[in-house]
Amino acid sequence: MRKRRLLAVMLGAAALMPAAQAQTGAGSSADRPAAGDWPRYARDYEGTRFSPLDQINTRNVDKLDTAWSFRLRPEGGAALLGGTVPIVVDGTMYLPLGNAVVALDPTNGKEIWRHPITGGMARRAVSYWPGDGAIKPRIFYSTGSSIVALNPANGQLDTSFGQGGSIKIDGTPYSYPPSIYHNVMVIGANTAEMPYGESGDSRAYDARTGKKLWQFHTVPQPGEVGHETWLDEGWKGRSGNNMWIWYTTADPKTDTIYMTIGGPSPNYYGGDRPGANLFGNSIVAVDAATGKYKWHFQTIHHDLWDWDLPAPPVLFDVHKDGKTIPALAEVGKPGLMYILNRETGEPIHGVEERPVAAADVPGEWYSPTQPFPVKPEQLNRGWWTPDDIVTAEDTTPEHVAACHALLDSYGGTFFNQGSFTPFFLHKPGDPPKASINMPHNGGVVWGGATADPNKGIVYVNTSEGGSIGWIEKRDPKGDYGRGTADSDQLYDRGSLIGPGAYSGFNASFKTADGKTLNLPCIRPPWGRLLAVDANTGDILWASRLGITEGLPEAKQDTGANNSSGGPISTAGGLVFIGATSDRYFRAFDSATGKVLWEKQLDYPALTVPITYRGKDGRQYVAVLASGSSLAPSSRTEEGRPANNESLIAFALPN
Repeated sequence: MRKRRLLAVMLGAAALMPAAQAQTGAGSSADRPAAGDWPRYARDYEGTRFSPLDQINTRNVDKLDTAWSFRLRPEGGAALLGGTVPIVVDGTMYLPLGNAVVALDPTNGKEIWRHPITGGMARRAVSYWPGDGAIKPRIFYSTGSSIVALNPANGQLDTSFGQGGSIKIDGTPYSYPPSIYHNVMVIGANTAEMPYGESGDSRAYDARTGKKLWQFHTVPQPGEVGHETWLDEGWKGRSGNNMWIWYTTADPKTDTIYMTIGGPSPNYYGGDRPGANLFGNSIVAVDAATGKYKWHFQTIHHDLWDWDLPAPPVLFDVHKDGKTIPALAEVGKPGLMYILNRETGEPIHGVEERPVAAADVPGEWYSPTQPFPVKPEQLNRGWWTPDDIVTAEDTTPEHVAACHALLDSYGGTFFNQGSFTPFFLHKPGDPPKASINMPHNGGVVWGGATADPNKGIVYVNTSEGGSIGWIEKRDPKGDYGRGTADSDQLYDRGSLIGPGAYSGFNASFKTADGKTLNLPCIRPPWGRLLAVDANTGDILWASRLGITEGLPEAKQDTGANNSSGGPISTAGGLVFIGATSDRYFRAFDSATGKVLWEKQLDYPALTVPITYRGKDGRQYVAVLASGSSLAPSSRTEEGRPANNESLIAFALPN
């Protein structure tokens, strides 16, 4: 494994305040959220998304019904807030609306106050800071260029923070709320996916004053750990390697923050960045107060697949060989789960560096191995063979014909060597030489995992699918997606213009009633929810997640793409999840994987739900639903399409 443990090295951690001043403080009872609250994006510092509430449980969840709903922007307009998660603290809910932040009564959805936003947008979430005794609590949000503080009681600017209530973000913008650990606010960076440009460095600020605390070099500079993994000076001016996700997790027992770093730019060609490219696709553990490096674990060496490491790890303890081990679980786009000792980064159930295939792109550097966990087994399919092509028994003859036509357009012969299959060079006029790599936009994306910390069981949703195509010399007139303009890189994935080239391994076809579906060309299931016993590394159960309504009724139980959402778990023995395009919000039995309740919404719930207790004593489950819908309730009173984003709360009958 390319993992380094060099001691006493500070990776770009510009510690601008003494550690004592940052007042992180080792774990205490104050680090545990109140049982009825959901005060952070993932509820607690450890990111478990586990609630101790059990009023709603396996015996009564089938009676769950809508309690209230709140339309985010009834005036209409483009949907902008997919992935948004509210927080609930002391009986008040706080929610960003893009152009405003609102406080709601979480028992009925009525608005308490509204703070309008100018000069940017507030997306994904807001952050709550409980104060430090001398300073009262604050709500923070980011506009991309600034971090703004509000008074939770009335939504007014807290002018005692920074310069009149806000601070400017130093360096690369970050469009999401800061992650708050005690008095430390951590942010990532939104880079443009160009080879050279803005830094992907993570930064931290003091929640009391707004003063900058530290900056962490995600591309190691000379003399820093990991710098040797950038050959031929590929590190110079390099962009990417950024924490693009909108929250981090932390261990209060050791004052450690865990950052998940995305891949280096560009996404599909690395000839100008030879080497393993730390800290790309890595979990990096740092000291919360100083940003000082503790350890790292790289999940992909020299990423050539745009498999950015998304959601941060979930933290809990496991029991193995009579010992209690502080652990974390990290999952990502390849569908591999790494269960590590969270204090050292060492694998608990083993990780093997296994040989992987190389291709023939001129000047490219191919890592000879990639890290595979011994346990658990891969959560989704990494291999493809002709036997995996969808059949008429799975879906319809029209779908099968469309998939075979797609395969024929690439010449009918494909290369696959399991996960990390490379793409080969295609020159104009040459016969096709395409690779099929699995997954594509599958595996586990930003939705991440939830864990029952009392049992050491991790619940995670995965999507199946593949990508098909090659690498080509860039055509100035080609369309290569993000990062096309003003780029002088030599090679990229095939242009998105014209037949062939590069695409997801899906095919479009007409159904008998004239509707168009676009479905994977591999056999179902296409989406699953799984439970993994982190104590042993065994998969306890795997259930299909989602249906495909456009197929004949007897064939709709396919599982569905669910890459835009994630689950939560509760002491009531339930796992709640939306995530699927079929618009269902579901509750699973956490012990068996059986669906116990489901409700079809007007729009898909493509985010992470929350659960909390209102001042009325009732337990609620809430989720944001957004997207397109023709349902009557998705229109204004005048009949115009409204903004398709609503927060919906469910509860048991009174």
